[in-house]
Amino acid sequence: MATWGDLAAYVHDTYDVIAENEDEIRILFNFEQYDEDDERTQVVILVREVLDKLHEWVQIASPIGLAANVDLHAFLAEVGNSTIACGAAIMGDHVVLRHSLPLADLDIHEFTEPLALLAGTADRLEETFFGGDDY
Repeated sequence: MATWGDLAAYVHDTYDVIAENEDEIRILFNFEQYDEDDERTQVVILVREVLDKLHEWVQIASPIGLAANVDLHAFLAEVGNSTIACGAAIMGDHVVLRHSLPLADLDIHEFTEPLALLAGTADRLEETFFGGDDY
């Protein structure tokens, strides 16, 4: 990988793209690719970020529920105790898990593994703290 365009082409070839604009791609991450009996999905948003008007990064984010509907202290404690590749944030009205990676020298596994880990963690935390699978 070297640019946002390279990553976007890979994402289109590999994942189910559900929406897109110039600097954002939304995918429906299917867990079935890892276990054919697992029909769960998770919305994941890939956003191109440019640091210092020079360095391209990709932000991987997944919404998991409305911030107003969760005990944020308990949620953040769980994130701190059980995740290794993502942080939690509030974006708009939603709690999201997110992770960012520089694109310049990105190996594909440095993208796919955190993406899968983030999607799985988001799905688990969504079920635990929001009681369902809305995203």
